[in-house]
Amino acid sequence: MDLIKVGIADDHKIFRKGVILSLRQYTNLSFIIEAENGDDLLEKLATEMPDVVLVDLRMPGKDGIETTKAVSKLYPNIKILILTMYEDERFVSHLMENGANGYLLKNADPSEIRKAIVEVMIKGYYLNNFVNRVLLKKSTNKSIPSLNSEIVMSEKEKEVIQLLCREYTAAEIAAKMEISARTVESIKDRLMERFGTKNTAGLVFFAVKNNLID
Repeated sequence: MDLIKVGIADDHKIFRKGVILSLRQYTNLSFIIEAENGDDLLEKLATEMPDVVLVDLRMPGKDGIETTKAVSKLYPNIKILILTMYEDERFVSHLMENGANGYLLKNADPSEIRKAIVEVMIKGYYLNNFVNRVLLKKSTNKSIPSLNSEIVMSEKEKEVIQLLCREYTAAEIAAKMEISARTVESIKDRLMERFGTKNTAGLVFFAVKNNLID
């Protein structure tokens, strides 16, 4: 894989430096932005363009939630990984539905952070055990009404969303369905617009939450 440019926004300098140092062993990652908060990150994004940003939740000024929404709106091609101490299911749901591509806890091993960075570049999202538990709980929570009866998809759309949820890349889906990668991306874009999601991660989250996969 080509070099992946990474940014990090966290108000604790020691933690920022620790993450960067712990990932230095992976030569395909290069940190090009260090930011103290969301405002600082957005200012630096005007001149530097990372592929992935690691974003803390609680920061002075623009916090991680506001930052995620702003970055996903202004720079939709940048992948956003939340890196936080908050093991709160409400944050996972809200952030994944508003532009985040993955949610990591700060006790994650460097190898998992590296894996998450690589996977969001390849697949568009990263789902670890914590996020999967949240998805499973939401899909089985009887207080959340199923939208199955209201959601109409073509057979091709159903197959694309099924394969996305099984972690196939767009290229792999194209090969499996014997269609072009451009057609797969067009179907994804159409589904994201229909369901009001911002990226592939949000689309997968929506599909699992609403029981759209077998």
